[in-house]
Amino acid sequence: MRRLRPCAYLLLLLLWPLSAPAELQLSGALTQGGLVRGQVAPGSRVYYGEQRLKLNEAGQFILGFGRDLGAEQSLTLIAPDGQVTTEALQISQRSYDIQRIDGISKKMMAPSAAELRRIALEAGQAAQARQRDSDLQNFAQPFIWPVKGRISGVYGSQRILNGEPRRPHFGVDIAAPTGTPVVAPAGGEVTLSHPGMFFSGATLIIDHCHWLSSSFLHLQQILVRAGETVKQGQKIATVGATGRVTGPHLDWRINWFEQRLDPALLVPEMTQQ
Repeated sequence: MRRLRPCAYLLLLLLWPLSAPAELQLSGALTQGGLVRGQVAPGSRVYYGEQRLKLNEAGQFILGFGRDLGAEQSLTLIAPDGQVTTEALQISQRSYDIQRIDGISKKMMAPSAAELRRIALEAGQAAQARQRDSDLQNFAQPFIWPVKGRISGVYGSQRILNGEPRRPHFGVDIAAPTGTPVVAPAGGEVTLSHPGMFFSGATLIIDHCHWLSSSFLHLQQILVRAGETVKQGQKIATVGATGRVTGPHLDWRINWFEQRLDPALLVPEMTQQ
């Protein structure tokens, strides 16, 4: 398989679906925070680094790119006849906003020893809830916004809380009044329904399939339970101001394996607020 020059990948980013040799078809954003849907011949094997990607019977798979992923990546394809080829991927690099948020309580900025133990426990619960490798097929479904409103926080931004630099923000914040309905952006199975975590408040996680999951933070009320299957557009929760927040909003996050993706890249432009 011939290797495309970097300028050719710039053209790929502007097309939907992305053009590719017959053995591999890709659609999505080849950029930090992006999610790509792929198609190969049924019976093929696809490796991203050392990770073998899960394919359905039709040869479809997904691939996600984290916030700080390097530009040079590749896929290894093994055809049903055993032929091995490598496809180079040029990942577009992004710059991120700096956000300053003041007014966070000292209690939230400096948790006690007991609170730190609680935080670690809850982080483990959330991580476990994202470790699903189900055979659901929701990855092929275009996502919708779980709630509409003013975008108050963007993916990848570096937050400075009370003057102290913190971890980058890995979701998109949508400001909306308390009690505003939150709907499922895609179908899936609920893997976590927690009434109140230290940082994220009432928290909900939905597995969409193939290690792809959505997390919904700072909720007022959760309307579904762990193990429940939900459909796209189904009301699953309401917007709240629980956990470490300065006002009511939904913090929507998407994970693929350990890669944290940009939800805004999976949905159309918000046309109604």
